[in-house]
Amino acid sequence: MDLSPTLSRFVLHWGEMGTRWGVNRTVAQIHALLYITGRPMHAEEIADTLGVARSNVSTSLRELQGWNLVRLVHLSGDRRDHFETSTDVWELLRTVVRERQRREIAPTIQVLSELLADPAISKDPADAKRRMRETLELLETLTAWSDEMLKLDTDTLTKVLRLGARIKKLLDGAGPRGARGKASELPAAHLLGP
Repeated sequence: MDLSPTLSRFVLHWGEMGTRWGVNRTVAQIHALLYITGRPMHAEEIADTLGVARSNVSTSLRELQGWNLVRLVHLSGDRRDHFETSTDVWELLRTVVRERQRREIAPTIQVLSELLADPAISKDPADAKRRMRETLELLETLTAWSDEMLKLDTDTLTKVLRLGARIKKLLDGAGPRGARGKASELPAAHLLGP
């Protein structure tokens, strides 16, 4: 498959961004290719399109499957394995956040909890214990918050993310005033408008 210059640039950029996010360039490019084409592809087609070795494609597809970003599909009349990804960017975001939490945040929470529960910590400086406790509280709070956000339907999640500074105004009671009253007296629904 020949990619247009625009699609090729998208795939190449996604690969570059992947390396900045700690993801192998080919892994990110394969995901970008499956996402932007929006259709299942077999490994040989992926290798030919990206100009990478078939073995590299196989390894990368396994990694993407491990992240739950790519799934194996079979097409009628074709015995080869094909691979596809979601074309819903919000579903992809949810998947990446869940996987990052599972792989990175959850183990850190576990280690911090174990360290803080270990009686040997009593010999360490109080400031070090405080910093570990604060880090644990932060990670637990972020995890709880992101878990709640991931449960929201896409329309609601989009509105929440667009609220931005309006949330602070609501919490500070410094929101819109006048005939509508103080922000603290307003129903939160007014913030979800366009």
